[in-house]
Amino acid sequence: MKKILIVDDEDVIRMLYAEELQDEGYDVITTGSGHDLTGLVERERPDLIILDIKMAEHNGLDLLQDLRKEFYNIPVILCSAYSSHKGDLKASAADYYVVKSADLSELKQKTKMALEGYMPAQSSQE
Repeated sequence: MKKILIVDDEDVIRMLYAEELQDEGYDVITTGSGHDLTGLVERERPDLIILDIKMAEHNGLDLLQDLRKEFYNIPVILCSAYSSHKGDLKASAADYYVVKSADLSELKQKTKMALEGYMPAQSSQE
């Protein structure tokens, strides 16, 4: 069973994502903080990380950079209520970007794609 780590400081979002993804057959762990995120990833070894950008104590884009230094092979889906972060250079280190919505179909689709090893087309900026 694939393991997903959800990092979001909003309890309701964490519970909603966890419930929906468990219903899809995934093992889900959650954290409400980016505190010692690399340590948590080291211990839990998730197959995918779903990471919020705007959290009270941490910036998800900075956490993403820290994760990529040690865990470059774990797919990351950035989730944000704001599409404006999608153009941020730091956001390009994520495998996917999903704007938060009451409809979780896009998140579920990107989760499945990430876990199946589908890689998005690389931009011509490389």
